[in-house]
Amino acid sequence: MTHPDVAEAAVVGYPHALKGQGIDAYVTLKVGVKPEESLRKTLVTLVRKEIGPLASPDFIQWAPVLPKTRSGKIMRRILRKIADGDYDNWVTSRSWQIRVSSRN
Repeated sequence: MTHPDVAEAAVVGYPHALKGQGIDAYVTLKVGVKPEESLRKTLVTLVRKEIGPLASPDFIQWAPVLPKTRSGKIMRRILRKIADGDYDNWVTSRSWQIRVSSRN
């Protein structure tokens, strides 16, 4: 799945009270693209159309960068911790502006 405004994205699961597991998406936009609510809605609609309703993210976090290993792989374990609300000052000060969503 691709969108012309998205540079890269990663998806992780988090514990959800009703569904068992919810979906958080972390999206890095291309240079010059502003993170807007209309783009967020467009991305959710695109996922529903291309993959299906079960794959729709519950939350999309705009990320200036995604954490990566030396070889360039996205470190999803860090994203899972962030999705679970288990992050420390190093993570937030280094690469994130976290907005904790209300999922309940």
